[in-house]
Amino acid sequence: MAIVAVTSFMGTFLFSSITIALPAIEKSFGLDAVTLSWVVTAFLLATAMFLLPVGRWGDLTGIRRLFKVGVIIFTLSSLLCGFAVSGPWLIIFRYFQGIGAAFTTTTGPAILVSNFLPQYRGRVLGISVSAVYLGLAFGPFAGGFLTQAMGWRSIFFVASALGVITTIIAFLFLGKDEHPEGKSKKPNLLGTVFYMFGLVALLYGSSHIPGIAGWLMLGAGVLALMMFWFFESKSSMPVIETKLFTHNRLFAYSNLAALINYSATFAIVFLLSLYLQKIQGLSPREAGTILVAQPIMMAIFSPIAGRLSDRMQPRYLSTLGMTMCTLGLASFAFLSATTPIWTIVIILLWVGVGFALFSSPNMNTIMSSVNKNQYGLASGSASTMRVLGQIISMTIATLFFAGLFGNQTVEAVPDPLFLTAVKWGFISFSILSIAGIYFSYTRGKIKRETGS
Repeated sequence: MAIVAVTSFMGTFLFSSITIALPAIEKSFGLDAVTLSWVVTAFLLATAMFLLPVGRWGDLTGIRRLFKVGVIIFTLSSLLCGFAVSGPWLIIFRYFQGIGAAFTTTTGPAILVSNFLPQYRGRVLGISVSAVYLGLAFGPFAGGFLTQAMGWRSIFFVASALGVITTIIAFLFLGKDEHPEGKSKKPNLLGTVFYMFGLVALLYGSSHIPGIAGWLMLGAGVLALMMFWFFESKSSMPVIETKLFTHNRLFAYSNLAALINYSATFAIVFLLSLYLQKIQGLSPREAGTILVAQPIMMAIFSPIAGRLSDRMQPRYLSTLGMTMCTLGLASFAFLSATTPIWTIVIILLWVGVGFALFSSPNMNTIMSSVNKNQYGLASGSASTMRVLGQIISMTIATLFFAGLFGNQTVEAVPDPLFLTAVKWGFISFSILSIAGIYFSYTRGKIKRETGS
């Protein structure tokens, strides 16, 4: 539990720290608004590309070994990010960070549910999710402080130091895998190739809209993902079992709800970090202190929501949480240059509670809807929905930046134009979130297991 919680904290701590440091990175390398967004997006892209393959690989070869490999990759790439000499190199190293994060993110929950009795599943997943949000809570403040005191590179050096400690602890105490069934079998690699290419094409194409090349890449991405689904549905050893989505409504709707929730909420920190520093004129440390409000509520209420989801149907908690997030997103659409800081803090607190009520019960539902030998796959699927949602969220924000800002830097864009992009971004997110309420409520009920 402790090892998984520490790695969960480490990944989100780094992400939220870097989000606060984006304006400093922009000045350091002279990046335009779209390229700057790739500092975040490259990490998410790599994570999304490898989550599903690693989840299936873990079921076949052992989840603990892959967890350790992921910690090592994450640690080394964090160190390289700190020494990046240009924007493109930073983006490349961030991509490798995302690969390491994919290994730990998809195997962590699988390790937990395989080592705790079913009646404690919501509780331990709630603790793990709480660690994620503690990282989000501590990251903005620490990132702002480090950026002001020692520069943005110090964030990556701190992350690599945490990675070294985590690596040592994992190798000392995590133990070894049992010999999993089906170890000699190999998943379908052709489908995986289409899946990875599809994600790259979609993301790259979205950053080049409205150009013809952008639309062509988007079309190629959609076609590649359709081919991936076709090959997976025909394969005897798929990376993802498509029948779980077509024959298991509880699993499918819970994953769709997660996808929509993260699509609607992830870019909040990205947009508000830029808004607070550009429009409100706050320092990185001050902006980070304000953004702490949302993840603190997540960290406090996630364990509570997880325990409650062991006693009542999780869909009621998740639907309430999704509704709260929708109202909060709609409120952010009214941000202006004169919006009081206390108003922003209240909305962040509200969204934080809503996100906590949604996340732990939803994860409990996903893991409870599959058999024990599918825990790695289910964990990888849930993590993939999260990261795909994060990519969609960043893509929506990038689309408005590309359409309204062109090749300008965020610093050079007139304030009214920047506020227009923020407004339409949050309007899009709130509309998207309404669909999540439907899938969250209509998913059905979980059947409780008993353990001894």
